[in-house]
Amino acid sequence: MIIGLNRVFEHGGKQYHLQIEDMGLENAGFEVRVYEGGTVLLNKRVSYEELLAQGLPREEQEQKLRSLMDKALHTVEAAISRGRFQ
Repeated sequence: MIIGLNRVFEHGGKQYHLQIEDMGLENAGFEVRVYEGGTVLLNKRVSYEELLAQGLPREEQEQKLRSLMDKALHTVEAAISRGRFQ
């Protein structure tokens, strides 16, 4: 599966480090973390059990997982833009 994603998102003169880490197939989830200056502002686990239950070929599973992770990053960026972490 996908190991993870990292991105720096700038907003309001601050830099936020957004990180997604796959917890592996046995855990069927990934963690979303937001850091600012070394401080953890968000740590949330997202399950993808439903995706695995679909029984899709591995390549298609990985594409859908990547899409879920990208969506999670965009959701966090939108929350930061709305002032959720100020």
